[in-house]
Amino acid sequence: MEKIWLKSYAKGIPDTLTYEKITITEALEKSVKDFPDNNALIFLDAKITYKKLDDMVNSFANALIDMGVKPGDKVAMLMPNMPQLVIATYGAWRAGAVVVMNNPLYTDSELEYQFNNSESIVLVTLDLLAPRMIALRPKTQIKQIVVAHIRDHLGFPKKQLLPLVAKDKHREIPPTENVYEWMNCIKKYPAKNPNIKVDFESLASLQYTGGTTGLSKGVMLTHKNLASNVQQIMAWFPDFTRGDMTGLGVLPFFHSFGLTCVMNFIVWMAGADVLIPRPEPVAILEAIQKHKVTFYPAVPTIYVGLLNHPDIDKYDISSIKGCFSGAAPLPVEVIKDFEKKTGSQICEGYGLSETSPVVTINPWGGKTKAGSIGLPIADTEIKIVDLDEGTREMPIGEPGELIVRGPQVMIGYYKMADETAKTLRDGWLFTGDIGKYDEDGYLSIVDRKKDMIIAGGYNIYPRDIDEVLFEHPKILEACAIGVPDQYRGETVKAFVVLKPGEQMTSQEVIDYCKEKLAKYKVPTQIEFIKELPKSGVGKILRKELREMELQKIGKAG
Repeated sequence: MEKIWLKSYAKGIPDTLTYEKITITEALEKSVKDFPDNNALIFLDAKITYKKLDDMVNSFANALIDMGVKPGDKVAMLMPNMPQLVIATYGAWRAGAVVVMNNPLYTDSELEYQFNNSESIVLVTLDLLAPRMIALRPKTQIKQIVVAHIRDHLGFPKKQLLPLVAKDKHREIPPTENVYEWMNCIKKYPAKNPNIKVDFESLASLQYTGGTTGLSKGVMLTHKNLASNVQQIMAWFPDFTRGDMTGLGVLPFFHSFGLTCVMNFIVWMAGADVLIPRPEPVAILEAIQKHKVTFYPAVPTIYVGLLNHPDIDKYDISSIKGCFSGAAPLPVEVIKDFEKKTGSQICEGYGLSETSPVVTINPWGGKTKAGSIGLPIADTEIKIVDLDEGTREMPIGEPGELIVRGPQVMIGYYKMADETAKTLRDGWLFTGDIGKYDEDGYLSIVDRKKDMIIAGGYNIYPRDIDEVLFEHPKILEACAIGVPDQYRGETVKAFVVLKPGEQMTSQEVIDYCKEKLAKYKVPTQIEFIKELPKSGVGKILRKELREMELQKIGKAG
């Protein structure tokens, strides 16, 4: 099918790019050269300029080299968004190493698997997690552990007050073999670029995906993948000027959305990155107002949390020029409400860890379609193919599996040849997502292939039900799943989180759905729940709800 989406591109946006073949750390060097005194990182009261950031990146790269890290070795990160995560990541890349991002909320068994699968030999972690990681180390190939503290880069008053603010004491790690303090590593080693040649096509990052059921897979992303995706995003948002943007670093950098769309994008743009270690509404609102944030990438749960905060009107968030949403569907009502509050455009997009992650975005400065994931970005090809064989292209308006080809697509899963062969076929990435085009080339995701509910022979996409429930004024969040049913095979059950102070009965929810949905889509079971299970990036975990439900059914049986 021809690229019908090109006619809907915003004015002046190219459909193909000439890429700068430089690694992300070389992009940092360029930003340092052009804007040495600009703020690169803002964290509580700490402001770190590009020159200072670059010096610390060099010091940490030299520390890693002294620990025995060679090009291609794996260095694991286990921290929330704080300056040390950015410095350590760029330092590892500058030493020629591969960065392995890990979720600080994971259990020891999940982390043990990821450390071993990735063959990580050094770990950089937060003091809070250090005792657990020191205990876990003998079960892994990790030799050295570097321990970072929240206070490391803070100024005098905040450093003294932090324990009171955080209701916590400074965590001192007792002297242990091959365990190093972060600041000692930075102070001990020279701020001199080690000048290790890193190939543009070489492996840069392992991003672990999945893992809630079965083994998580290490997505292999090259420097080319990461650099290409940043440049694709830059071309899509041409109104942001290099050296003159402030982004909110609330998306966790251990997730590919935060890694590319915040950390790497802002460094490439020589902007200031306001780091938020926990996505709490007040911290976000204060940061936007204080630092005049212009670029606000977030996930739907963060937009919902902000909009429903009782004090939102007390803050000035009008500095925001552009918003970017991804990782999960953004309810139409949320888009309308947030755009009304800020006067800025929310561009909903779509991506996967396997695509660095951005594949499509609603056109910035063009027509956004609520409920759509937008248009494929430059040099990105999309097809919608039949669900059975994946060989036949579906006509406009017909759902099928979305497949992707472009410079941002991974080279495979680490040490998982069979999984790679299933997912990458003839140069195309099979996403497992069901999507469709409209006549203007805008894409929408109907659902995950695995999430589809088949009830009485009808295909039901849970997202349709979620959208309707989100629109109800009393409902904060909702998630629909399929549960076993003797008569229909499956039936729809909805988990509903009410807004504070609101009350509803199951029948009220069902009656409301009857007004908005085809009869076969209406939930037959409702369960009110305090909160929905979410991933570290704020994505609602539908499969966890399914597992909980199946366990309940098993016990009842």
